[in-house]
Amino acid sequence: MTTSAVVHSTSSEVRGYLVNLQRVITGAIADIDGRAFTVDAWHKQAGDKLQGDGVTMILEGGALFERAGCGFSHVRGPQLPQSATQHRPELAGAPFEAMGVSLVFHPSNPYVPTVHMNVRMISAARPGGEPVSWFGGGMDLTPYYGFEEDAVHFHNCCKTTLEPFGPDKYPRFKAWCDDYFYLKHRSEQRGIGGIFFDDFSELGFSQSLSMMEAVGDSFLNAYLPIVQRRRTMAYGERERAFQLYRRGRYVEFNLVWDRGTHFGLQSGGRTESILLSMPPLVSWSYQHLAERGSAEAELYERFLVRKDWV
Repeated sequence: MTTSAVVHSTSSEVRGYLVNLQRVITGAIADIDGRAFTVDAWHKQAGDKLQGDGVTMILEGGALFERAGCGFSHVRGPQLPQSATQHRPELAGAPFEAMGVSLVFHPSNPYVPTVHMNVRMISAARPGGEPVSWFGGGMDLTPYYGFEEDAVHFHNCCKTTLEPFGPDKYPRFKAWCDDYFYLKHRSEQRGIGGIFFDDFSELGFSQSLSMMEAVGDSFLNAYLPIVQRRRTMAYGERERAFQLYRRGRYVEFNLVWDRGTHFGLQSGGRTESILLSMPPLVSWSYQHLAERGSAEAELYERFLVRKDWV
């Protein structure tokens, strides 16, 4: 079997896994919300900057989720965008293939945290050279009101997921997540973190892929118990206003710092799908200060700080 045939076969297997992952996650979320996702399949034809296809799935105005977006994409392009070659300068300008699943869920209830997860594979090769593949992904939790048991549960799931791949992976990827989901212009963490890895291939193709799949498969176990604990908690205008204010931080991070957003926009990706992570409603307030001793102040003091949860 030729190298190109092997690459095509492997690409098909990874695609199959990702398509099924999207189906499983959106099915579980639709079940607990009571509303089905809208399915938007798309194609980019020859002549576009990118070629490929994907499925964007959106649930809006549900009983539980104000907006839940989960997208699968599989694209090919003539040259890697700058955001993907920061650590691989030898591949600058090389043709590439990228596929992944990315999701962000924004609940209506301020006591239910926003969550983000993505898993992806990128492959590239210089003409006549061997293809190189690497993986990225992770998951992180962004609460508006902090609960220690939720943070501990989420991080325990992350730690357990990564243990088969080496004792160094969770502490390393946890620190990487804290570093990555940090709003430098505000000197503030986006949430309580989780795990994050990028440009990863050090375990070899097979084990690196297995690790990526383990992260994707563990998402529902990490998030749904938290949703079920918080979804019926009563809230009022104060909590809702604080949630909308904190969502502003989410928007700032995604547009200013997020490499995935930059990769999609720089490579000519589908803008509507790239920005599915944006919350439907958000607000900004000039120099907002939380009242001392309040639950809002506790979020900053106890949860939006780097700490070991497990």
